[in-house]
This record gives sequence, C-alpha cells and structure tokens, in this order.
Amino acid sequence: MKIAFIGSECYPFVKTGGLGDVMYALPRALVREGCEARVILPLYNCIPDKFKEKMVYQGSFMMDLTSDGRTFYVGIMESVMDGVTYDFIDNREFFDWGNPYTGLWEDIPKYCFFSKASLAILNYLDWIPDIVHCHDWQAGLVPLYLRTKFDSTPVGRARSIVTIHNLRFQGICGIEHLKYWSGLSDMLFDYPVLKHNENEANMFKGGLAYADRVTTVSSTYAREIQTPDYGEGLDGHLRYHSGKLSGIVNGIDVELWDSAADKLLAAQYDRNSVLACKPLNKNALQKALGLEPDGEKMILGLISRLTDQKGLDLVNDILPHLIDGNTQVVVLGTGDPRYENAFRYYESKYKGTVCAYISYNEGLAHQIYAGADALLVPSLFEPCGLTQLIAMRYGTIPIVRETGGLKDTVEPYNWDEDTGNGFSFNWYDSGLLLGAINQAKSLFFTERARWDKMVCRDMEKDVSWERSAAQYLELYRSLER
Repeated sequence: MKIAFIGSECYPFVKTGGLGDVMYALPRALVREGCEARVILPLYNCIPDKFKEKMVYQGSFMMDLTSDGRTFYVGIMESVMDGVTYDFIDNREFFDWGNPYTGLWEDIPKYCFFSKASLAILNYLDWIPDIVHCHDWQAGLVPLYLRTKFDSTPVGRARSIVTIHNLRFQGICGIEHLKYWSGLSDMLFDYPVLKHNENEANMFKGGLAYADRVTTVSSTYAREIQTPDYGEGLDGHLRYHSGKLSGIVNGIDVELWDSAADKLLAAQYDRNSVLACKPLNKNALQKALGLEPDGEKMILGLISRLTDQKGLDLVNDILPHLIDGNTQVVVLGTGDPRYENAFRYYESKYKGTVCAYISYNEGLAHQIYAGADALLVPSLFEPCGLTQLIAMRYGTIPIVRETGGLKDTVEPYNWDEDTGNGFSFNWYDSGLLLGAINQAKSLFFTERARWDKMVCRDMEKDVSWERSAAQYLELYRSLER
C-alpha cells in the first residue's frame, strides 16, 4: 500500500508541536509494516542547512493557482531517511519567510499553494498513492482539490483521510480571499463545505466535508469535538459527518524515549532496574536544579507550553497548597508571560522546593521524566497528549484531567483492586486537581509498595507507534476500492 502524508511540519526538519512528531513517526512505523510512505512538506527557509544539503532536485514546473489564472513555480527537492521519502515543495515566494507560520493573512495563500502543489507533484513524479493522508487545516484543501481539479488525473484515484490534531486552528478567512487564492469553484463556498459565516470561509471545514474519512488523535477527542464545549464552532458539522469520524491514539518514538538507552540520564534503567535507578536520577535532578537533595521527597514535574489550554491556571491556583515540606515542584516550559512570571515568583518564594525553568531544554525534559515521581497534565482539552505517554515510559506516574487522549491512555488508580496507571480528575476545577495530587501523595508516602508496582506497570505499557500504525493500516484498507 502506498500512502502520501501531507502536512505543514515534520520532525526533524521543522517542528512546532505534536503534529511534527506524528508526521515523522507514523510513516516510519508503516514502512516497517511493508507500506510505501512519502511525506510532502514545504521547503521552509528555517529548515536547517544540514538537511537541505542532502536534498536532491527532482524537477520543477509551473502551476496555475488563483482564480485569475496566476501561475507559480513548483520545485521538488527530495530526501530519503529510514525508508521514508520526503518531498519538499520549493517556492521562495511562499516559504522563504522564516518560521512555518507567519500570520493568517499570509498563511492562507501559502497553504492553498501547498495543498494544490502536493497533489501536482505526485502526478509529476508518477507516484500515485492509494491514500492521501492530510493533517490539520494547512492541508485542509487537499480533499477538495483531489475531487475537483485533480479528479480526472492519475492522483484522483487516491482516497483521502484528514486527521484533526487540534480543532482550535481551522484556517478561517474572508470568503473572497480564499476564493481568489484557492481558485476553487464558487459552488464550494456554501455552508455544507467551505462557508463559515456570511463573510468568512473555513479551509478545515471544507476538507472535513470532502474527505473519505476523518480521524482525530484519540477516541475521546472524537466524541468531544461533536459537542459545543469542544467543537470550536464545528460540532454540528462534525455530528453530520460522524459516520466517517473515528479516533486513533498517537504513540511515541520508543527509540528516542528509551530510559534504558537514554544518554541524557544520570542512570539508565529498564523495568527491572527502575526502582534502584530512579532515586539516582531524582538526586541528579535535585542537584542540577538547586532543589534540596532529599530522596524521600516527592517530585511533581510539569513539562508544557505555559498556556490556558494546558491547565496552568489550575496549577497556579493550588501550587502554594503543594508546599508541605515533603513535596517539590519542577516546571519546564515557556508561554504566556503571566504564567512564566507566576512560576518565577513561586520559585523565588519557595527556593529549594520549587524550580521554574522558563525555557525549553530537551536534555532537562529527559531528566525530569526520569527524576520526577509524578507528572502533571491537567489540560483544559488535550486531543492526544504525549507527555503522559513519555512519563509512563520512564516510570513516572501521570496525574491528568479526564479529557481527550489523557482519558484514553491513563486508567485511574483503583485503591480496592490495586489497578490503574495514574491519577485523574474529571471537571475542570483546581480543587479536583489538588484532590488527585493528594491521592497520589497518599499512595506514594503510605503505600510505597503499591506505588512501585504501578511504576513497573507503566513501564510495561505499550505506548509505541506500532499499535497505532496497525489501526491506521486497517483504516486505509477499509477504503480500498
């Protein structure tokens, strides 16, 4: 089976969030299952030169795009890595700005061009996929182009899937702006497809309407986005298309996140050695961050973008209540200045007990996963979430809100049956978050043998991409003509 992945970012070339991880890991996992995979990306100026130097020119052509017939250069630069072919679309007018996302007014033309050019290069290269798998709003127009402009071309034989990674971002703009830059027929700019309101069009809405299947990155998120609370204005549209909507939880790269081979750790460990080695990593973390070196204290870690979505207002509300002489808190991330300043304040007030590392440091992230006892993920909404999966992989117990992928991957601890792999709370409330943390602390301090059993269970949990890839492959095969 041949699958073309179309999206706006992919690790290690360019990444701003979880989308980049999926675009990297899923094709590699499918190649291991015997598929052919090709990833199509913009050739952004910000892609490091070490990757550009290995790209090979595959050809170029001119492509019409706008409603008045303007044509644009489409260059193809190619690279192969781990059995996956990466095709980068070259056009300096659209992609020479620096960062992938500049501003919606500029991004609409950029991703109209990218969506159409992605299909055009497949025809040009004579590589016709069975499935075109599109990701988020930046590739939202691909299913529409596939069934209109390219329907009678070779690539028109492909079936399309759109994956929603975060519904909050949809590519909404003025109708005339999108009409001009997409060159799509006026008939598509009605409410069932692209029309958002009287004056605006919605690129993602159109893609969801025309795709053969729609997926999200967890089953719970697939249900949540059909409600007004999570649907970001598209809940009715998604309920209408619910027959083709499903959720598949992401995995993580278990080679990148492997505590037994992680050279960034003070002590490497696996499931058999975690109980002996985790204290060594805790001690190293405490010393590195200026925390009181005490192996009996419980360390709560938080690795996150510091935004409202991540539940930081709840953490901010309760943090003073966590300072009980037995608990330490480590925060790693950047974002909203009010949260950055709040955590800096707590570090200053509770020196030696709280550390706020307001930056992103990949090495420190690994050390927190290994050295912390529990990880906080109290998100307002979380389509999938990766931090809770990484935490379990490193024997660190997740404390999460029951939303999206957090609910699907974290089974709350059952005191009567001694089962589960974390702690959770349902309603978005700081008191409930504090209650979940206090439950974790009770188990940690009073039933350490049970806690240690849960640590080992978490390390045994399959969080790899193999299971997710098998589910995607089953979905692809269901679309075979």
